[in-house]
Amino acid sequence: MPSSRSLAALIGIASLGIALSACQDQASGQIVARSGVRLVETVSNPSIHGCHRFSEGVTHVNNQTQSSLLLYTTPDCTVPPGGQSTYLDIGATDQAVSTAGLWRSFSFAPE
Repeated sequence: MPSSRSLAALIGIASLGIALSACQDQASGQIVARSGVRLVETVSNPSIHGCHRFSEGVTHVNNQTQSSLLLYTTPDCTVPPGGQSTYLDIGATDQAVSTAGLWRSFSFAPE
């Protein structure tokens, strides 16, 4: 019986390790995007990799995840000539400045 308990413990530890490593590919929480007072979309537990596009341009972004964001006025997470991305910290909210344009995409800031 001791060998079956050891095997069960080993399988349990391996399963926990796999589950924890899988969670690292997602930002835990939500990103809430609004246009004025109208809710545009809520993104839950998004992947921390790549570029994420909003369904339409938004004026307000609320970062309710455990990771910092970069906001872009382009749909492909690129910085236009003469422009810049905007850093949005954990738990913060940002409003697009009218001269910069609407937020159209976001990515996660490198940690």
